[in-house]
Amino acid sequence: MFPLLSSLLSANAQWAERTNNAHPNFFAQCAKGQSPKVLWIGCADSRVPESVVTDAKPGDIFVHRNIANQFHLHDDSALSVLTYAVNVVGVEHVVIVGHTHCGGAVACMEAAQAQTSNSPPPISPDSPLGRWLAPLVNLVTKLDLKTLPAETHLDAIIEANVKRQVENVCATDVIKGAWAAAMGEEGKEKRQVWVHGLVYDVATGRLKDLNVSRGPQAQTQ
Repeated sequence: MFPLLSSLLSANAQWAERTNNAHPNFFAQCAKGQSPKVLWIGCADSRVPESVVTDAKPGDIFVHRNIANQFHLHDDSALSVLTYAVNVVGVEHVVIVGHTHCGGAVACMEAAQAQTSNSPPPISPDSPLGRWLAPLVNLVTKLDLKTLPAETHLDAIIEANVKRQVENVCATDVIKGAWAAAMGEEGKEKRQVWVHGLVYDVATGRLKDLNVSRGPQAQTQ
């Protein structure tokens, strides 16, 4: 047996026992189904576990994570998660969550700098990671970072990335359809879906709201 795997299995057994002792019906209820109200689209970074940083329980948050919290409009994985979350599970809030000290954002910043200086890119654009990060590299090249102090460039990229992914999510047929159905006959409200952008500060453990929330009401104003 691998020592690390043994440690994970042991920790899981202890957690399951503690949870069952404190809440005897918890796992039985989980087995009956899920009804989370939040879809979290975040980074795969190990320092940003959504359930831990929000003090949530299993069943509270539907999750999709990848490198640099991207939402590509041609990505069937992300689109299928969004479709299932909104149309089947019934989430009401989609949150795009970036984080400080993001390695993917650093790689894109360096790739953009390499383009400017005609230097070799740090990541091959033909590699899986290079292809995945290409839209973010393109976004970085269009940011006016020269007007900002150098030490703030990475944070500016991280926030701009979250805002772009909010735009991408809002551009999907899934969200457009949810917004179109948000008002019933004679103005009677139905379930509304909102899209938000947040940034998690790794150094403080706090989430920051970027105040870019969008929903059906915002579309009709």
